Amino acid sequence: MYAIADRIQRSRLHLDIQTVAWSRPLDWLRRGATDLRRSLPVSVAHGFGMTLLGWLLFATFGTDPYFVAVAVTAFLLVAPVMSTGLCEVARRLELGEPSTFDDSLVPLGREGPALLQFGGLMAVSAVGWFLVAQVVLRPLFPTVAPGLAQALYRSILEQVTPIECLAYLIAGGGLALAVFAVSVVAIPVIIDRHAGASQAVRASVEVVRRNPAAMVTWAALIMALTVIGFATLLVGMTLIIPLLGHATWRAYRDLVRH
Repeated sequence: MYAIADRIQRSRLHLDIQTVAWSRPLDWLRRGATDLRRSLPVSVAHGFGMTLLGWLLFATFGTDPYFVAVAVTAFLLVAPVMSTGLCEVARRLELGEPSTFDDSLVPLGREGPALLQFGGLMAVSAVGWFLVAQVVLRPLFPTVAPGLAQALYRSILEQVTPIECLAYLIAGGGLALAVFAVSVVAIPVIIDRHAGASQAVRASVEVVRRNPAAMVTWAALIMALTVIGFATLLVGMTLIIPLLGHATWRAYRDLVRH
C-alpha cells in the first residue's frame, strides 16, 4: 500500500524552476562554507573518506599521467552521487534537525531505489569515459609511472602537445558537461522531494536550460576547485568535497522553489 502511495506522490511531483543571476554560484559557495563550519566534524569525515578512497585508487592503479588525467574527469562524473550525505546534512541544518554522521546516511535507505538508479547512470558515464580515454589518452603516456607529484605537476604538461590536450578537453569536457547538466540538482531533488531518478534528471536539465550563465559560472567553480584538490595531492579534497556538497544544496534551494 505504501509503495502505491509513493508512486502516486512521485507521479504528481511538480518542480518550479527559478532563474538566478550569473554570479549567484559565488553565494552558494559562501553559504556552503557556512554550513561546512556548522557541521565541521561530519562534513570533514565525508571529505576525508572520499580523499582516502582517492589515495587507495592511486595506490591500486598507479600514478601515471594517463590515470591522473582520467581521474580528474571521472571525479566530476561521480561527485554528484558522493554528495548525497553532505546534502542531507545541509538539509537538516536548515530545518534545525540533528545532523550526525549516521543521520547523513538516512537517504541511502529512504531513497535507495532512486539513488541507485541515478548512481547507475553516473557509473555508466564513468565507464564510458574510461573507454574513450583509453583511445584518446592512453597512447600519449609511457607505461612506466612516475610518482604522484611528478604526474600531477610535470609529466602531463611535458608529454602532451596542445592538439592532444585539446582532444582530452573535448572528450572529457564534453562528457563532464553532459553529466553536469543531468546532475546539477538531482541529488537534492531526490532526497528532499522524494523524486525518482528520471524526474531529478529532468529537473537538472531544466535548471541548466533556464540558467545558462549561472551554470557556466557554477561549472567553472567546480572545475577550478577540483583541480586545486588534485594539485594538493588530494589533501585539499577533505574540505573541497564537503564545501561543494553543501553548496549544491544551496544551489538547489535557490533554483527550485518550495
